[in-house]
Amino acid sequence: MQIRGFQRTSLVDYPGEVCSTIFVGGCNLRCRYCFNRDLVLYPNTLPSFPEEEIFSFLEKRFSVQGALCVSGGEPTLQSDLAVFISRAKKMGLKVKLDTNGTFPHILEELLEEGNLDYVAMDIKAPPEKYDLLCGRKVDYTKIERTMFLLKNSSIQSEFRTTVVPGLLDETDLLKIAEILHGTRRYVLQQFQPVSTLLDQSLTARKSFAGEDMEKIASLCRGFIEKVLLRGF
Repeated sequence: MQIRGFQRTSLVDYPGEVCSTIFVGGCNLRCRYCFNRDLVLYPNTLPSFPEEEIFSFLEKRFSVQGALCVSGGEPTLQSDLAVFISRAKKMGLKVKLDTNGTFPHILEELLEEGNLDYVAMDIKAPPEKYDLLCGRKVDYTKIERTMFLLKNSSIQSEFRTTVVPGLLDETDLLKIAEILHGTRRYVLQQFQPVSTLLDQSLTARKSFAGEDMEKIASLCRGFIEKVLLRGF
């Protein structure tokens, strides 16, 4: 595993759990609002964390934090992801995977192996805006396949959208909510206009106001029972 970031303790990455989070390098998308530019474009310039260091820490901390979040970048690009997750599960850890959903066959294999406890999938935009947000041509049928797998899985899951001002609006978010109708959990995340964005032209954008987002969340609940705001 190409592990280029390691947060030893997190209270936010795995809902309801104290966890550690690893960040793998590299991604197949170039989302304009992504704030991990170096992780996506220049992962080899970042420190590398050996797997043995990760597992040694997790073993020592198991009594107080029994969960691991695997994030990125895009973890499903890693050829040894399944082996890594299997090792974590054998330690007794709960495992959460963050993914952009573009490799459904990898997710399907992981689900069949029974080694995932939670999956968070980013829904970038409604179908007609997907390429615009992702900065790459995306095969939307693969996004649909991943959504189908999670909708029909018994494990915990969430779908989440980063609300980028000027790129997404209320109409777009309601379209996404309608597509996700029947899912268990939808999270609307605040856009972060930081200096490390892939698209530097977005750094001057102002995030949506909390009261406006609460109104949108309320409308989305017409399709999905549990709609949460994160960061607002």
